[in-house]
Amino acid sequence: MGLTITEKLISNSLVEGEMTRGSRIGIRAHQTLGHDLNAVMSYLALQSMGVKKVNTEVSVQYIDHNMIQADYKNADDHRFLKDITSKLGVICARPGSGICHHMHLEYWARPGKTLVGGDSHTVAAGGIGMFAVGVGGFDGALTMAGEPLYITMPRIINIRLTGELPPFVSAKNVILEVLRRISIKGGVGKVLEYTGPGVKALNVAERSTITNMGAETGATTSVFPSDENTREWLRAFGREEQWVPLQTDKDAEYDEVIEIDLSQLEPLIALPSQPDNVVPVREVAGLKVDQVMLGSCTNTALNDVLSIAHMLKGKRIHPDVSAGLYPSTQTVVRESIARGAYDTIADAGVRIFEPICGGCNGCGFAPATGSVSLRTTPRNFEGRSGTKNDQVYLTSPETAAASAVTGVITDPRDLKLPAFHYEMPKRMIHPSNLFLMPSEHPEEIEVRYGPNLRPIPEMPALEDRIEKTVQLKLGDHITTDHICPAGALYLPIRSNIPEISKYAFLVIDETFSKRAKAAGGGILVAGLNYGQGSSREQAAIVPRYLGIRSVIAKGFARLHMANMVNWGLLPLTFINPEDYDAIRQGDTLTIDTSELIEGKKYLVKNETSQTEFFVTSPLCQADLDSVKAGGTINVVKNKRRKSL
Repeated sequence: MGLTITEKLISNSLVEGEMTRGSRIGIRAHQTLGHDLNAVMSYLALQSMGVKKVNTEVSVQYIDHNMIQADYKNADDHRFLKDITSKLGVICARPGSGICHHMHLEYWARPGKTLVGGDSHTVAAGGIGMFAVGVGGFDGALTMAGEPLYITMPRIINIRLTGELPPFVSAKNVILEVLRRISIKGGVGKVLEYTGPGVKALNVAERSTITNMGAETGATTSVFPSDENTREWLRAFGREEQWVPLQTDKDAEYDEVIEIDLSQLEPLIALPSQPDNVVPVREVAGLKVDQVMLGSCTNTALNDVLSIAHMLKGKRIHPDVSAGLYPSTQTVVRESIARGAYDTIADAGVRIFEPICGGCNGCGFAPATGSVSLRTTPRNFEGRSGTKNDQVYLTSPETAAASAVTGVITDPRDLKLPAFHYEMPKRMIHPSNLFLMPSEHPEEIEVRYGPNLRPIPEMPALEDRIEKTVQLKLGDHITTDHICPAGALYLPIRSNIPEISKYAFLVIDETFSKRAKAAGGGILVAGLNYGQGSSREQAAIVPRYLGIRSVIAKGFARLHMANMVNWGLLPLTFINPEDYDAIRQGDTLTIDTSELIEGKKYLVKNETSQTEFFVTSPLCQADLDSVKAGGTINVVKNKRRKSL
């Protein structure tokens, strides 16, 4: 039997286990990626483990998220990152060089390799034919140290593309269609593998937009073939020698097949406040728009910026609309200037920011209270924009640009413009001095620490019996943004666990942090897909720091559950989901955790209502052992101490 693209990629980095669906496997990271928001914790973990030099083919650190230097905190973190990367053998991008996912696609991503990154949208590199997985900071540290990344061998879904996209229906609409069909939990435990004749009509940047937002389905990752379009991309960046062909075998078998005829797609839009709340643009056309944000790690590649300029040529942004553009990289900036696109966009009345994550993670360009914000970003979780109770819609650059002109949500086809055609440049402009290479004399580097950098808190082992109060009862699809807020006020303190813990679950219950701390911790109860969203491990560390021992839920997001294991927070699932309904916030629950055994049923006693129900853990035995020890961080520390 032949192999899928996914199986070929995994086999190229497999170091433990067999490629049997549902089994635990260990894979080696050929490359790693980090950014300034999450990687500080990774380097603190590396230092706590005594690592002197990273053990990968390439590790790259980007400074693109925490870019508002309102005081010393972000500047101190950036200085720390420059020092520590130089010392540990990591390439560091200069601040403001570009958004990590697209910049990595331009200069470092290689087909056939495995990339592990400390950000959920690391999966964007699947567009070039990599097996790219997003992880939390501690898993990122382990892979940089050369340790395997353990995942569950995923099911593989073939999304077969046919036809070509019609005018003004760009690649963003492909992934919105996928989200419309399979939802924000439909990719959990799966890889989305794109094949079929329609693939040839998509360049690498368009493919990357699709794989990037595959994270919003809960998928482990998404992958495209490596073909002549991939080769053309690498050639444009002076890396053609790194090209390798990668296709699925004709007799490869998939767990499921989804057919999408690109020619039948129309402009789509995700309504607030989930990326799968997707409808055709025409269904909400005419709704007044107050803000339009163009850009983020999706949709500001060169083809996107040129398409936006095409939409705006000779036009003006509506007087009631505030519009802003976040380009992806300095390369895209230079190319756009050379082609006159920047002049066109600026003349239309669009604010142009530096190439950073920016408004996508709430660090700038927050919408006004009660306003409608149309964005090309990958996520629209409640409050993520930096404005509480925001109304964020997700759509393509073409729909966003058209709506910025008219002042209402507009199907871009209604502007009756000539079709836009993009051709990949033979050679992209290559700005010099984008990267800082590591020191050849690391022993001479003195790492500077700012006062906001705190040591990683000690995590005690899990006790043999949990008797705690339910501090919060939560619904379905609780995101990491709910647990640990984004935004310019909170991101600079993300690496200061005592400080960021004060804002845990802020958008749900402002009293949670004080209550949990006063009670000596507790238990959380949740619905489906708990921990959806970003890779931020602080969403696991903060509840653990506040004394939360366990989360009992109907289901967990893959990446967040891995972070829970790393930091010793026990995930449990209801055997009978209806038992969720009988629990009330404030109930006291008792669980015997003296033995954590894979597949075991645990009796939970509700001491308040004098009822009982059963739960189990979705974890394998190795992960349960880590939780019992207080987290993988303790296991690794103990292992390294014994080896010294």
